[in-house]
Amino acid sequence: MDAVDALSCAALLAVMLVSVPANALVLACFACSPEIRRQAPALFTLSLALCDLLLSVSSVPLTLAVLITGRRAPDTSTITTITTTTSTGGTGTGASSGGGGCRALGALETLLSAGAMLSTAALSVDRWLAVVVSPLRYRSRMRRRHAAGALACAWAHAACFSAAAACRSWVGYHRLYAACTLREEEPQQQEEEEEEAAAVDAPARAHFATFTVAFHVLTFALSLAVLCVTYRGVLRVARVHCRRIDVITMQTLVLLVDIHPSVRQRCLEEQRRRRQRATRKISTFIGTFVLCFGPYVITRILELWPGVHISEQWGVLCKCLSYSKAACDPFIYSLLRHQYRKTCSDLLNRLLKRTSLNSTEWQRTNGPSTVLQTIDLNRERTEKDGAP
Repeated sequence: MDAVDALSCAALLAVMLVSVPANALVLACFACSPEIRRQAPALFTLSLALCDLLLSVSSVPLTLAVLITGRRAPDTSTITTITTTTSTGGTGTGASSGGGGCRALGALETLLSAGAMLSTAALSVDRWLAVVVSPLRYRSRMRRRHAAGALACAWAHAACFSAAAACRSWVGYHRLYAACTLREEEPQQQEEEEEEAAAVDAPARAHFATFTVAFHVLTFALSLAVLCVTYRGVLRVARVHCRRIDVITMQTLVLLVDIHPSVRQRCLEEQRRRRQRATRKISTFIGTFVLCFGPYVITRILELWPGVHISEQWGVLCKCLSYSKAACDPFIYSLLRHQYRKTCSDLLNRLLKRTSLNSTEWQRTNGPSTVLQTIDLNRERTEKDGAP
């Protein structure tokens, strides 16, 4: 094992240690918090967390095991064991397909990768609707059934590509990425008719290249375009609001002549942070998507050209970057938000047999401590009274 593979193993181990508990915590928050479940965007977050969690417990451990054992193809009977025979031919796909288990895992990896990208795009569309299109009528227009319908379309879109790849045997062990993923079907060539078999295999390669390009265009490129368009609108609205708040702030500072200089300085610093907050968040959303998926997608496209040689070290690094998105998503879209932090605190207090001031049980016993808690508690009582 060289230094690059050792670094990749360490990165994969870190991804598993972060992604599995973080995404499991997102699912636990969704299951335990009625406030989160009432929101339509929570379904998109749930879909993204499921994709990341399943990818972290299926494909990431397999790639780690393959790297540890010297890039040997997974055994046909079980994914967790590695065969003693090494791949011998083909710089692009490797000589062994890894068996039926690896092909099934490759189809699952294709489904989950596409599902994660489309779920991210759905989250951006939801925020665009909430901020740009109809902020005042968003809650009445965006219901859970609408979010469920959008998710059904996204998963059907991803399932079509996964099923097509599985039916055409375009999934299996790929030595370049040390993973069970999309790969070209091995040509069945005879020693005496190599030229004739290669000519027959040319249409199959063209079909696989067309499928690969279409898959990445309709998943990665489509999601990236949606992210850029929607968040551009969100950023424009955020800047308009910031300018309005800045005008009011400056007018107030001008009128308050006797204000202390330290208070004036804090107001100006908050004004500067307010301008940067939306830009920083949107840059994080789009930047992590491009940084994690971009190198892998570009490498898959370049791999289709016969004259392009891609090293195995670079292929594994690109795959590790795509896996790292599963460790970033829980913190970018969920766990750093107030509702999820409050739910995590309630879960921790429940495990420690303590009662949190934000918990529903404490509020029902002693009364709410804030106006927002009063509104939420009255809403829960109204829903229960109106339930049949």
